[in-house]
Amino acid sequence: MEKKYISLTYDLMLKDGEGKLYRYESATRERPFKFITGIGYALDLFESNVGSLAVGESFEFEIPADKAYGEYSKENVIDLDKGIFLRDGVFDDEHVKVGAIIPLSDGQQTFNATVTNITADKVTVDLNHPLAGEDLTFKGAILESRPATQDEIDAVLHPKCKGCGGGCNGGDCNGDCNCEGDCKK
Repeated sequence: MEKKYISLTYDLMLKDGEGKLYRYESATRERPFKFITGIGYALDLFESNVGSLAVGESFEFEIPADKAYGEYSKENVIDLDKGIFLRDGVFDDEHVKVGAIIPLSDGQQTFNATVTNITADKVTVDLNHPLAGEDLTFKGAILESRPATQDEIDAVLHPKCKGCGGGCNGGDCNGDCNCEGDCKK
């Protein structure tokens, strides 16, 4: 599948408690959403809805919650021992506060959690994606759509390469080309 570089504007609309749409976030002409198709950066249904559109075309579509970030699960709200959030023996209240999104790790992967409550000995975190349970309505327009260059693909797939442009080891960075932008081609 050809990888495409797409730049677009959008309004992401959610439904309020009465079912009326409201704007949750936007990507504007001045700050468009830019991505490359086929590498998992955008939701699959988002890509399939905008991937074949031409420059200047408008779009409007909905992605149901189960095809976006999944349904909200109460099992993903957990209490953690407050002791794991100590820095130099003191609770890290600068970073760990209600509403904060904090990185957590299970030893194999890192993921984000939203702090929902703090008690004397526990920190309650919500591991659901912030948009879990939400049907997503997108409205926008395509600003740019063209085949992605290998340099653009490499910059996304191998961010540590910092501009190698696929020149490291004959174009195979293996996730870490160690060239730091000074790659010899």
